[in-house]
Amino acid sequence: MTTQLRPACIDFEASSLDLIASYPIEVGVCTPDGGLHSWLIAPETFWQDWSESAEQIHGISKERLLAEGVTAAEVAHHLNQLLSGQVFCDAWTFDSFWLYRLFRAARLEPRFHLESISLLLNSRQVKQWSSARQQVIFDLDLPIHRAANDALILQKTWESVTDHAL
Repeated sequence: MTTQLRPACIDFEASSLDLIASYPIEVGVCTPDGGLHSWLIAPETFWQDWSESAEQIHGISKERLLAEGVTAAEVAHHLNQLLSGQVFCDAWTFDSFWLYRLFRAARLEPRFHLESISLLLNSRQVKQWSSARQQVIFDLDLPIHRAANDALILQKTWESVTDHAL
């Protein structure tokens, strides 16, 4: 087995899946050393979209965001301190949109570049991904659709299909 750093992984939960109106409500990161970080994001004044069906999936209420969320600027600063180079996600279209909305609201540029985890996989690994992910979810026994958990699941699934379990 070759030694390779684990990829930094990121995941977002959002107000809905509407790629025009939605906004990020939680971001989670799993760093190459396995560290987990997550933040609830307080809605910006101009972020009005909300989906009850999305809330049922992630379990984060708008009231909780207002009470416990931190500003987009604070979250963006934390992400920039924590991350550099390439950071990987499993839903690039959505995650890149929410990353953009977060940093635009913060009036900052990310110091890292978001990429799809599929860039790190060959065709055999892509075919193994779904079943490996299900096994990782079973093994970790963590609730899904929470950003830090999903970032960890992403990293552990990458380890599983690439034989890089560290």
